[in-house]
Amino acid sequence: MIVSLSINGEMKILEINPDDFLADTLRKNGYTSVKTGCDEATCGSCTVWIDEKPVLSCSVPTAQAEGKKITTIEGVQTEAEVLAKFLVAEGVVQCGYCIPGLIMTVLAMKRELSHSTEQEIAHYLTGNLCRCSGYMGQMRAIIKYLEM
Repeated sequence: MIVSLSINGEMKILEINPDDFLADTLRKNGYTSVKTGCDEATCGSCTVWIDEKPVLSCSVPTAQAEGKKITTIEGVQTEAEVLAKFLVAEGVVQCGYCIPGLIMTVLAMKRELSHSTEQEIAHYLTGNLCRCSGYMGQMRAIIKYLEM
């Protein structure tokens, strides 16, 4: 099966199996920042944007993304690097596995919400799990990032 996807602003024509999920398709095509940690849409490591909205790509059949605009962290690298500096300063990044998905979620939140409270941030990030660090450092980093 052939699909046309716009990935980070580039049109890609890809051959896929009908049952392929977007996370796997992206990884097979070099977008290795997209991680799968659970394959159950519960950890957030596979977060990408489809048409500017965060989605868990391990639960999206690639065929459903046909003709849509897909953004991975590589497509928002400049913004991601700024947020990453805040995360590093708070000691959040240990293994780094969950960080691309977390960053994609935070950047989407920043675009969607304004003047977010700590409670709103926590609610928005509910689906992002980190197995290495506590969430207090993440929250401090995100608040500082949003205040800049």
